[in-house]
Amino acid sequence: MVAERKMQPLPPPEHRRALRFVVFLAVSLLAFSCWALVNSRISDAIPADPAVLVRDADTTTLTGGEEDRHHTAGDDSAAAAVPASGAARAANLSVPAIRRPPPLAGGGEAGRCDADAAALRVYVYDLPPEFHFGMLGWDGGNSKGKTKTKAAAAAAWPDVRDPRAVPHYPGGLNLQHSVAYWLTLDILSSTTTSSSSDRPCIAVRVTNASAADVFFVPFFASLSYNRHSKLRHGEKASTNRVLQAELVKYLMRKETWRRWGGRDHLIVPHHPNSMMEARKRLSAAMFVLSDFGRYSPDVANLKKDVIAPYKHVVRSLADHESPAFDQRPILAYFQGAIHRKAGGKVRQKLYQMLKDERDVRFSYGSVRQNGIRRATAGMSASKFCLNIAGDTPSSNRLFDAIASHCVPVVVSDDIELPFEDVLDYSEFCVFVRAADAAKKGFLLRLLRGISRDEWTGMWRRLKEVARHFEYQYPSRRGDAVQMVWGAVARKMHSVKLQLHKRGRFQRTAPES
Repeated sequence: MVAERKMQPLPPPEHRRALRFVVFLAVSLLAFSCWALVNSRISDAIPADPAVLVRDADTTTLTGGEEDRHHTAGDDSAAAAVPASGAARAANLSVPAIRRPPPLAGGGEAGRCDADAAALRVYVYDLPPEFHFGMLGWDGGNSKGKTKTKAAAAAAWPDVRDPRAVPHYPGGLNLQHSVAYWLTLDILSSTTTSSSSDRPCIAVRVTNASAADVFFVPFFASLSYNRHSKLRHGEKASTNRVLQAELVKYLMRKETWRRWGGRDHLIVPHHPNSMMEARKRLSAAMFVLSDFGRYSPDVANLKKDVIAPYKHVVRSLADHESPAFDQRPILAYFQGAIHRKAGGKVRQKLYQMLKDERDVRFSYGSVRQNGIRRATAGMSASKFCLNIAGDTPSSNRLFDAIASHCVPVVVSDDIELPFEDVLDYSEFCVFVRAADAAKKGFLLRLLRGISRDEWTGMWRRLKEVARHFEYQYPSRRGDAVQMVWGAVARKMHSVKLQLHKRGRFQRTAPES
């Protein structure tokens, strides 16, 4: 016998509705999970788009973010004023992104900087050696007593692949204004396969002028002033003056200069007295300067030009050897010329007020008679280092103080500071108006009123930012070379805006 199945009663309608909702929710979650899994697999399979350029990444890394504060000078992995790359570029959603056109020079080869990934594409004029490395004894590859081969005769630049073999810049005070030398070495090496893997891709050399953002004029103007400004026997014009005249003629003949009147060109007359004869003729270009003290506003100004740090001449202190508050017995330190002109007269007033204070060292000094060694020892033993205006608003003393982790006291009303759009100097410097500093007792009361904790905070910040003022070759992330290129790239944004607006109607035929 077959037992008859009993019919099960149907659940109530409200239960059936709840069951249908649960089934629908489960199916939806399953479909969403499948979609997310497939999408992630597709994203992993597609390489990061190399055409995406994150601009001004340095603004997020140099203003005291937690990640940057954990890096020390010389840390190869330090975040710096460089464009983000790869996955980090996609993750940085707080920075505006622009899309570059297809690659124009170079490739993605290991050890090379791809022009499409760079913030600044630089065309370098192949000036004759007498404008640059010829001043350092480089003869275009021709050794003494040897006949030039075709390859040597055609060499426009020294081989920069081996840092030990590049021509050396003269030492002493010459080094203070050697900015053009370091920029030239760096940009020449930007496309070599042996360039440092730690070199960020801020600026890269391109050989196609139409692909360039900026045209670099590799004239060692400061060294030309230091070495060739005096007349030699039988000369009617100094070599420095002749080189400037030749440079003006060279550039004025170039179509690349005439196109925009030189506004997209970069020249480095860092010494305040360099390029005195040519600066007016070439003033449309972007200058890399130490300050504006000896320039009229129509020739140089902060709107179009870049302020770069001096190269410090004292030895850099490593973090572990930097004396703390109690290991620095000197309150304030100054060594240098005391009698100055114009705005520098405040030095004489301060000297008279401070020279007899027991915890202050205020003395005359120069590079002669072990001056650099004495300054190194004095700054590293001092809590505060005085940076007082001289004949010009700036001096190398500020950057010697930074290298010594000695809190700078800036007494210079007209000073312009390097990279101040991304660095807040008030975090590691003390600023005093010249009129206030000249008041009896004002400066000492101010400095003695700064607590140990406040000074220690500035000292720690000094150790964090010191790497941004180091010139070196090969260049490294966040050093002075890359900071200057970053500043040029940021300045070029506004330059390009003006140039592009000027070109709006260039195809429009004039009315008859």
